[in-house]
Amino acid sequence: MFVKYVEAFSRAAATVAIVVALTACSGARIEEDIPREVPGSNSVYTSSTAPSGAGIGSLFGDGGLGIGGNRGTSSGTGIGVNALLWQATLDTIAFMPLVQADPFGGVILTDWYSAETAPSERLKLNIFILGQDLRADAVRVSMFRQRRTGADSWEDVAVQPQGPIGIENAILTRARTLRRERASAR
Repeated sequence: MFVKYVEAFSRAAATVAIVVALTACSGARIEEDIPREVPGSNSVYTSSTAPSGAGIGSLFGDGGLGIGGNRGTSSGTGIGVNALLWQATLDTIAFMPLVQADPFGGVILTDWYSAETAPSERLKLNIFILGQDLRADAVRVSMFRQRRTGADSWEDVAVQPQGPIGIENAILTRARTLRRERASAR
């Protein structure tokens, strides 16, 4: 008799879990004009067209048990940083191999890259997109540089301050170009 109650409870719990999972997915919206694929990766990302908090569902209606965070502060599902800066960054460093591209956290890490013209030097970039606004202080680049000292050994070399600043400026210029292109396409 106890086994029947356990089986019935298990079925009810599984049904509730499925309903909760499906309810959580109902508020997602996707913006059509944002690229979905991260170049050089199999990762896919989406962006929400809803204003802050509008895409978040509630299990028991308005004011009920929230799914996906606080209604007032969350931006719903989607890319966590400025989409233009994200795309401009990927366009700017397209020649470098990517190690990590996280559109929700705004982090792009490259692997070491050696240009054909300087095979004894290599560069690595860590790029952080810090917000949702298209502003000059919303992107930060950290650059690492090494020089070959032997067959398989490398030594760190000082990076000139204009190196990361030049990449930041190239990203911002590309983002402004993308913004103008999107505005003229509408």
